[in-house]
Amino acid sequence: MKRLRYIGTGLLLMTGLFTGCEKPNENNDTTTKDFTETAFGMNLEMVYVEGGTFKMGGTEDQGDEVQDNELPVRDVRLDAFYIGRFVITQDQWERVMGTDVREQWAKAELNLGISEEGPDFPMYYISWQEATAFCEKLSEASGKKYALPTEAQWEYAARGGRKDVPGRFSGSDNLLEVAWSYEDTVRRLQKVGLKKPNELGLYDMSGNVYEYCSDNYDFYNPEDTDNPTGAPASPYRVTRGGSYIDKPLRCRVAYRGTPTPTFSATNIGFRVVMIP
Repeated sequence: MKRLRYIGTGLLLMTGLFTGCEKPNENNDTTTKDFTETAFGMNLEMVYVEGGTFKMGGTEDQGDEVQDNELPVRDVRLDAFYIGRFVITQDQWERVMGTDVREQWAKAELNLGISEEGPDFPMYYISWQEATAFCEKLSEASGKKYALPTEAQWEYAARGGRKDVPGRFSGSDNLLEVAWSYEDTVRRLQKVGLKKPNELGLYDMSGNVYEYCSDNYDFYNPEDTDNPTGAPASPYRVTRGGSYIDKPLRCRVAYRGTPTPTFSATNIGFRVVMIP
């Protein structure tokens, strides 16, 4: 087993239109149905994830790439929740927060340049703090409870929820089927929803952009198994899923990145959950 490697900010540096989605819930009934959030004129598709129990962490299907901070594997129970079918796009971000990717780049004061621009590309150059502010603003406008997913919610959804199918990546053991990553020769940010979805109909949970989770980072507490929310305090947060410049190891469903809450880059974005 490989020893834990510190995943600092430096390492983190380095689909089309929304098609094939289920019909929006016209009555805005968020009891057990998928629905589309329309606050701010958005078309934010939310997928219902039935609660359940799953094995979280470096399970056998993660092979010999398991890192020390993916252990111990433990049975985690989660209540039901909703999660975005796609990561937040540049169009959705601008509707809610009023800034575009170039303005975010200028705020970040990084010499990395702009990756890709367009309404259906993932939003990037946003920090964990800014992603949290997006959720707060959307909650206020919609009257619902939006947030970044906890690590447990993210991994459960990436593994297919109660439809869990063992595999290293979200939706397949073949990374090229489900993820934009270093394995693709283009190695550039792509529009959301172009590759195969996972068992819940969620796109790009492996690859394209890392995704912020709400948790403070630390090693897992083996006794924290009921709707876990992470460490009580930490100078780091958590990203999941890998990105378009990452090798397969970091695109696995169990892999954990650890940026600071103020860090941003061209390959980190986020998706939201809604708590019923």
